[in-house]
Amino acid sequence: MNNKIKILLVDDEPDVLEVLSYNLSNEGYQLYTATDGVEAVKAAVEHFPQLIIIDVMMPNMDGIEACEILRKNPKFNNTIIMFLSARGEDYSHVAAFNAGADDYVTKPIKPKVLMSKIKALLRRRLNKDESNNEEPLKIGDIIIDREKYNVIHRGNSFTLPRKEFELLYVLANKSEKVVRREKIMEKVWGNDVIVGDRTIDVHIRRLREKFGEDYFKTVKGVGYKFISKQDE
Repeated sequence: MNNKIKILLVDDEPDVLEVLSYNLSNEGYQLYTATDGVEAVKAAVEHFPQLIIIDVMMPNMDGIEACEILRKNPKFNNTIIMFLSARGEDYSHVAAFNAGADDYVTKPIKPKVLMSKIKALLRRRLNKDESNNEEPLKIGDIIIDREKYNVIHRGNSFTLPRKEFELLYVLANKSEKVVRREKIMEKVWGNDVIVGDRTIDVHIRRLREKFGEDYFKTVKGVGYKFISKQDE
């Protein structure tokens, strides 16, 4: 099965490319490499990998910018993007997730541990794809189509970054009920991914900017609630 899965590995450090390329190839993945963000975008468009592993700090174009460019293309809605970086600061994590990352792993990491995380991400994506064959969710004046990763709000169509889309779906699917922060973490980011509370808050803020403040109620110390009934 792995020989059907394409992975794009992006890093400007030759040693990292060599070690990870060896391990990924041994796992049977079809591997492509790039050494900066510009090459990464070109390689992604050419090969359409299921998974992209990318560094943050690189010449010509960094990983954050490359991720943002790819996420603007609907063809990469279902592509997993994992950051693998020596930068461990909170703001770097937040920037990566805001750009559309699915995971952020801090170097150094043992190759066997990384291979396990990759398998978990791919498995989760496969399970999610299989569960997406369902009718669009209609709640209030919002329609959420998981198959097309599309949202229609008062006649306007939106293509959201994946984490924003998943967060909106989790909250709207429990309309008028409080969804606890730990449940949001589990449903949107998964148990294998460690993100801070600030990451959720940033994504909520972005959804408010797009759909309006009144849809998303903060329940302090608990979580968030989606409010479906809006004043015209």
